[in-house]
Amino acid sequence: MSERLKNNDLSNEAVIEDLTKNLNFSLRPNDVDDNNTINPGSNTDGQNAKGDRNENNEAEFSDIPLDEPVNSKNIQSENEDSDTDVDELSLKDAEMDLTDDQKEERRVIAEELKVAGNAAYKVEDYDRSIEKYTEGLRICPLKFPEMRGILYCNRGAAKIKLENHKKAIIDFTKAIELKENYLKAYLRRAISYEATDKLDESLEDYKKVIELDPSNATAKSALDRLPPMIEKRNEELKTEVMGKLKDLGNMILRPFGLSTENFKLEQDPESKGYKINFKQ
Repeated sequence: MSERLKNNDLSNEAVIEDLTKNLNFSLRPNDVDDNNTINPGSNTDGQNAKGDRNENNEAEFSDIPLDEPVNSKNIQSENEDSDTDVDELSLKDAEMDLTDDQKEERRVIAEELKVAGNAAYKVEDYDRSIEKYTEGLRICPLKFPEMRGILYCNRGAAKIKLENHKKAIIDFTKAIELKENYLKAYLRRAISYEATDKLDESLEDYKKVIELDPSNATAKSALDRLPPMIEKRNEELKTEVMGKLKDLGNMILRPFGLSTENFKLEQDPESKGYKINFKQ
């Protein structure tokens, strides 16, 4: 502390002036625009454009903005996939200024991207095939729903190969919305549903496949295989739920010297309903 500050008679303004007189931090005129926004090319961390240390500035500043929250919206959520997102709202807005000829040109480009995606798929380069299908979806005008449906379905098929079934289901669903009675999309979505243990949904899709193609061997096999699997799963779930209910019942009855063993659940053969009998 300076000798000057030891003087208790100093005003607040004098104290502040003494504490800040050695600070030499200011924005250079070229680093801000008229709105005092730091320009992208400016440097405020004590380094020059080449990354060298600025000898006139001894303070170091972090590269991470201090006002950026940890749970910032810039952090990608688990449900987002920035590489394959297709912003159809923006696509719709952009198409408003396009002529029919320009839209047709974009459709042709999307067709070429689909072909490139198919070629990558055939050589098992599934990441590249997804990339090409996505590019096609981002340029193909909304007025061509069948083409867009094919791109979504093909992209979903590539995602199946990468075992990304949850996101594949999203693509197949979109394809079905765009292209009515799309057999391949129903069939592939059924496969992904089964892979994610959504057996009821899978069975419904296979039924739709049989409706569209009664001779489809894959769907026929699934109609034989899935019902017993669903029944077994439901029985296991019922047993699990009943076990938890029994534990809860015992906890409630214990203070009264009772347990669920004192109650017997019996089904009425005629009404198929259940009744509870108490036994001491």
